[in-house]
Amino acid sequence: MKRKLAYIIMAGLLLGCAHTGPAKGPTDDRNALIKNYKQMLPDIKFDDYIYGALAMNPDAKGQYDDIMSFPPYSMDLDNGQKMWGKPFKNGKKFSSCFPNGGKNVAGNYPYFDNTANRVVTFENAINSCLKANGEEELKYAEKQMGLLTAYARSLSDGMKVNVKVEGAGALAAYEKGKAYYAARNGQLNFSCRSCHVQAAGKFIRMDQLSMMIGQASHWPEFRGGTDIVTLQGRFKQCEKNVRAKPKDANSEEYNNLEYYLTYMSNGLPMQTPVFRK
Repeated sequence: MKRKLAYIIMAGLLLGCAHTGPAKGPTDDRNALIKNYKQMLPDIKFDDYIYGALAMNPDAKGQYDDIMSFPPYSMDLDNGQKMWGKPFKNGKKFSSCFPNGGKNVAGNYPYFDNTANRVVTFENAINSCLKANGEEELKYAEKQMGLLTAYARSLSDGMKVNVKVEGAGALAAYEKGKAYYAARNGQLNFSCRSCHVQAAGKFIRMDQLSMMIGQASHWPEFRGGTDIVTLQGRFKQCEKNVRAKPKDANSEEYNNLEYYLTYMSNGLPMQTPVFRK
């Protein structure tokens, strides 16, 4: 009887292992998502994912290209450039805080800081620079931070997104971001995944839903021309749209979500800032 019970237990364990299969990681997640979009949207090239729903509508993409030839936010971007180049009280500038003066670095953010045990976004790095040089930090996701990062990220235009998930802490943060992306929320019971994975390409009212891959490659955005919106500002807007209570910008939840979302855009060229209607 004991031997028979042992066989049953062993068979159950083997069956469970066969059913579960090897654990998936970030690379597998991303490859599966790319495969999913190729099946859903076979006519869209991978590099065109940075255009989101515009890649699905040639007329809208043509209008976008015309607008980007003479972007209406040029003066706003000039203000961001002035902020970036203004010396601190100690004579240093933002460029002193980043490799290569800040060129081709933004695509490496967010990253996981093992010492601090948290995700560090590009905005966090900007504020760390201010603090290290005795300056007052900027409010996260507000207009001044948006203008500054719009210019600072433009120094990395064309750089491929290159976010790393290495080590147990980084993987845990990634998985938390992934879970938040998939969690249904608010009175409408929608998740980020509901719209941008399951329903990508479909319409909500007059708006066509973009695919998730590529979304993190072009923030901040200038909505309607000059209304600047940061990525985490957009998180807040989306949660309001589904009638959920938004988290605070720079919260652990939003930073982990940004980490996961940006990793999924790895390999795509950055284009910052951009116009959206």
